[in-house]
Amino acid sequence: MPETSLTLVIETATAACSVALIEAGRVIDSRHEVVGRGHAERLVPMIAELPDGGRAPRILVDCGPGSFTGVRVGIAAARGLALGWGADAFGYSSLSLLAAAGFARNLGWPSLAVVLEGGHGEVFMQAFDAQLLPLSALASLKPEAALAQLDGRPAIGNGVRFLTSLDESLPLTEALPRAADAVLLPALLSTLPARPIYGRAPDAKPLAPAQRARS
Repeated sequence: MPETSLTLVIETATAACSVALIEAGRVIDSRHEVVGRGHAERLVPMIAELPDGGRAPRILVDCGPGSFTGVRVGIAAARGLALGWGADAFGYSSLSLLAAAGFARNLGWPSLAVVLEGGHGEVFMQAFDAQLLPLSALASLKPEAALAQLDGRPAIGNGVRFLTSLDESLPLTEALPRAADAVLLPALLSTLPARPIYGRAPDAKPLAPAQRARS
């Protein structure tokens, strides 16, 4: 995370809605609520509750993977505020944020897997080492396949509940991303383009030219 810029962080990729103002490696103020599907209603009021209405020269938003609607709400807000304030907008991944938080709270872990609810009975999963380097590619998996790929690693995220029912002996921690944890991200992981990161292909596919001609 660049240390000199006051940054507004927007987190809406999962059931949580949270915002934070951070600068020089510290959290100035933050808000965090579990809202389910209510991001569009709560996000702007939460930002307004921050000092100076959350105004900052730099905006950082969770680009996913996660809830399709939640991700779009956060990115739209970040882009709109950046335009209105003349600010720069960047993105980060929900997976790297949860990985950073997991390692910060469990210093002895050499690696972990982030497991997020992915819809359609699947989970988004990616493994990281303690330097936040990916040990596997982002994948959308059935819980049984995700469990097999854990390889004994601890896992963190809101998708671990699907694995707990399969094996209660594993170190699984249910958690949602928090905007304030963005202070834990290195600069390389907090300067992504502010555009969605999808964990799986869209369900709706465009028609081929021949199909469009017949429709």
